[in-house]
Amino acid sequence: MRQPVIAGNWKMFKLLDDAVQTVLALKPLVANANHCEVVIAPGFVVLKTVADRLEGSNIRIAGQDCATQNDFGAHTGEVAPSMLKDIGCSHVIIGHSERRQFYCETDDNVNKKVRAALQAGLTAIVCVGEMLSQREAGHAEAVVETQLNGGLGGLTVADLKRIIIAYEPVWAIGTGKTATPEQAQEMHGYIRSKLAESHGSEAADSISILYGGSVKPENIADLMVQPDVDGALVGGACLDPVSFSQIVNYR
Repeated sequence: MRQPVIAGNWKMFKLLDDAVQTVLALKPLVANANHCEVVIAPGFVVLKTVADRLEGSNIRIAGQDCATQNDFGAHTGEVAPSMLKDIGCSHVIIGHSERRQFYCETDDNVNKKVRAALQAGLTAIVCVGEMLSQREAGHAEAVVETQLNGGLGGLTVADLKRIIIAYEPVWAIGTGKTATPEQAQEMHGYIRSKLAESHGSEAADSISILYGGSVKPENIADLMVQPDVDGALVGGACLDPVSFSQIVNYR
């Protein structure tokens, strides 16, 4: 059985005091959530403080991005996966649609970052997803397949065991629009079929695939009953501890 994962991506929100107050409020609200893994991804500058406040809890910490290498050197502004691991992170988000759309993230870079993250002992949450124009043109599956092939190219079955896929329909992020549960299931099933082709059915059946596109307390239960939806990568709704806890405690 795949363990559900509910991950919250804080994006570029929350100064230090707000970050601390948020996680202190969140801890008791999700303390009994044994049915899923709970992950939050605060901004880089508050990661260590948040990780310290959550030590011993059931909430895991993720970085929102990482460098393509772990070797220290002249890489101004970059954060090595090993640095994230060192301060208490267990996960890292790679290839988020905003990184692809606004910061020139390529499938090749995603692949390098995934390899570096695995080398550092992190679980990589690898994001894929199409834009509205691509879906309307009938290219959604082709776009996602290209991202999967590029981002996961050359990785082994053993590597796949430390990877989570997050499907983000870009047209449903921050827009208030949400893919229907049936649309989410259709793409998640397609992703799993592509993983079965590349890495075998056993590996494909064991990997968690999260849905990320305007997930809210009101729609999480309908998403989670879909056979290939194994959790959620939550955006705006994770910034409020009560709202995020309601998503975590969806059942």
